[in-house]
Parts: sequence; structure tokens; C-alpha cells
Amino acid sequence: MIFFRKTLVAASVMAAVSSAQAATPTNEEIWQQLQQMQQQMAEIQQQNKLLKSENEQLKDKVDATQQTALEANETAEALAEATEQAVKSVSASASNTNIGGYGELHYNNLEDEDGNETNKVDFHRFVLFFGHEFNDRLRFFSEFELEHALVKDTDGGSNGGEVELEQAYIEYDMTQQHRVKGGVLLTPVGILNETHEPNTFYGTERNAVEKNIIPTTWWTAGAMFSGEIAQGFSYDLAISSGLDVSKGGTKSSYKIRDGRQKVSNALADDYAYTGRLKWTGMPGVELAATVQYQEDMTQSQDATAGSATLFETHAVIQRGNFGLRALYATWDLDGEGPKVKGYDEQTGWYVEPSYRINENFGLFARYSEWDNQAGDDSIDSEYDQFDLGVNWWPHQNVVVKADYQNQDKPNGGESDGFNLGLGYQF
Repeated sequence: MIFFRKTLVAASVMAAVSSAQAATPTNEEIWQQLQQMQQQMAEIQQQNKLLKSENEQLKDKVDATQQTALEANETAEALAEATEQAVKSVSASASNTNIGGYGELHYNNLEDEDGNETNKVDFHRFVLFFGHEFNDRLRFFSEFELEHALVKDTDGGSNGGEVELEQAYIEYDMTQQHRVKGGVLLTPVGILNETHEPNTFYGTERNAVEKNIIPTTWWTAGAMFSGEIAQGFSYDLAISSGLDVSKGGTKSSYKIRDGRQKVSNALADDYAYTGRLKWTGMPGVELAATVQYQEDMTQSQDATAGSATLFETHAVIQRGNFGLRALYATWDLDGEGPKVKGYDEQTGWYVEPSYRINENFGLFARYSEWDNQAGDDSIDSEYDQFDLGVNWWPHQNVVVKADYQNQDKPNGGESDGFNLGLGYQF
């Protein structure tokens, strides 16, 4: 039994040794395995190089994409900022630019002493305002007007229509109380010359005294200083192009309204000097006086004419429902030419009480006298006119007017009738 066990153990040992000898590789096999491993290592290294190269390329692409995205973002931000600034600039410019205007449609039915009746309808004025504020101290203002709805050329004849530039000036605030204007200006005189929008006065037509004596609307080219000198007191001082009552030398009428040159190739040998003092120290009250002097009313076109001086004063009162307007204006013209024809004195005045029934309705009456040849008593040249009417304001900037007028003309002439008007302002 012991022998059998020893024999079994010996056989097992020999089998194990024989198996071990059979599993051990030869040198050649080992070399081949090493060669295979080196080949695999080389392939792995090559793959690593390729992966590294691809990673580098991918990284470059990522960096380029990030740079492109960054640049696009910066461009978008710059564009957004530029757009915002442009919008702000346009908004600021738009908010500093003002557009407005006014217009008047008139119907006139008048009959003279001989029974001759005249009926007319006329869109008398269509006006546009354009203004711009450059900054807190510097601004521009203009007024562009078309009269009588149509302007015909020479071949088509004249219908009295006109295209006019009544205002175009730059205004600069020198201080808080004083300012200067330069350009085409309205002369600082009378009640209506500077404020003549239809919703601001009674009557379909502008009153005859300010039309024929002042003469409204009267604009010139020049410079004007304005400001406040004390509580309630203001002043205007202007130097401007003057009148030319010789009508450019073609003839001398000496009538003031005919002398307006309207800054259209206006003769400028002699300037006009204007000063106005105004008091508004009480609510609803305006008192003012204007003086103008011009050395030669004919711009050196008529040796028989000389200097001219205008004096005008007026009062505008609105106390509660009661209103009153009163104005006096007179011209003194030197020279034998005006004196011979009685034009050396041209005078007019009117008084206009009114009553505002409520915010929508108002009544008025007006009496006027004017004479452009008042210097010679032997010449019958005085006009008298009485007006009575009503204004209806459906809105404070829209007005409907109806009035009756009776006019006594020189040499016993007379006319009467009624007028209707529609006006607006915006």
C-alpha cells in the first residue's frame, strides 16, 4: 500500500515536470512575441499621434468657433449700441422739431350803394410752421404761406394768389432774460401782426385799420433784440429792411400797404429802426407802444419823399368774460411828394368790445376809422366801418365765424353785407 502511494506520487511529479517543460516557449517564439508587441506598440503610438493631431485640429476649430462667436457677439453688441444711439438721435431730433400751421376759409357777401352784389368764397390762407430746437439756447422758426389757394403763372393770368415766406429766423438766448433773432421777421407792432391765427381774434376778416395803416401782415429781414427789463415790462429793438412806397421807382403811391417789399429782392438803401415797449404786469392785460423810423420811405427812388415815422399804441384786455381791444396808429411822412397828395399823414384807430358767453361762444362789436390821405382835409379819403358778429369754438384751436359789416366809403359810397369764416390752428 505504501509502495503504491509512492509510485503514484512519483508519477504525478514527472507528469508535472513534463508539462512544465512542454509550456516554456523557445527563444524564437519569445523573439516573435517581442516583435509583435513592438509592432502593436508602434501602431498604438501611431494611433496616439493621429488622435493627438485630430485633437489639436479639433481644438483649433473650437478656438476658431469661439473667436468667431466672440466677434459675432461683439459685432451684434456694437450694432445694437449703434442702433440704440441712432434711435435716440432720431427720437431726440424728432422731439426737437415742431410742425404746425393754420388756415382760413372765407365767404363774403357784400352789396354797394348801387345795389351791386358781390359773392365770393376763398380759401384765403394755408400756412405751415416748421421749427427746430438745436439746443436749449438756439432754435429755428419759419412760416410758409399760400394765399387764395392757387398761384397762376404770367400766361395764365393772376388770381391774386401768392406763395410767401413770412418768417424764417434763428433765435439765440443770450441770457435767461434777453435773446436775439436774425432772418425774416415779423415787425413788432400792433395786435395782429405777430399773432394772427384765426382762432385768436374776432371777425372773419382781419380788421381794416391794422391791414391798411400798420400794415398787417408786415415782415422784413433783419435782426431783433428782445427781453424783459423789469417785472411785467418787455422790449423789442429791431433793425431791418424798410418799406418802399415808390414801388421800386415805377411810381409813387405813398400808401403804406403798397410799400411792403416782403424780402423779395428788396431794396435796402435805407433801413428801418423799430422799438416796442410792452407791459403785461396784470393777468389778462397787455399795453404796448411801438415807434419806427425810416430815413427814406422810397429807398432813394423818389427825391420828393423823405423820412417816415410810425407811432402805434394798443390795449388788449380780457377780464373774466369781458374783453376789449383798442388800437391807434399814425404815420408821418416828410417830403413834398407825399404832402401834395395828402399821404404825409396816414392814421387809423378802432375799438372792439367783446363778451365770452362760455368757452365755446363769444360776441363782439367793432368800430373802425382809417384814412391813408389824412394830411389833406380837402381830400375825402376816410373810411368808417362797423362790425358785429359771433365766434363759435368747437375746439380751442378751431373756430367758426359769422359777422355783419357796414362800411362808409369816401365820397358817399357805402357797402354792407355779411361774412362767414372757418379757421383752424395746430
